Amino acid sequence: MLGIGAIIGTGIFVLTGVIAAEYAGPAIILSFILSGLACVFAALCYAEFASTVPVSGSAYTYSYATFGEMIA
Repeated sequence: MLGIGAIIGTGIFVLTGVIAAEYAGPAIILSFILSGLACVFAALCYAEFASTVPVSGSAYTYSYATFGEMIA
């Protein structure tokens, strides 16, 4: 499973570069800035969620924090 995940993950990153090179054209710098901004916002969302759940844990901790005790 780890090997399959690595292959798919690598393919996603390679495909992103190919698509950016073929379709972004001269605006490739703007494309990378925009994707970097999206990554910053995603990191802020993860940081906000991590601050609301003070313990690191498993799927139970995640489901308890997001859905409540009944579903967890």
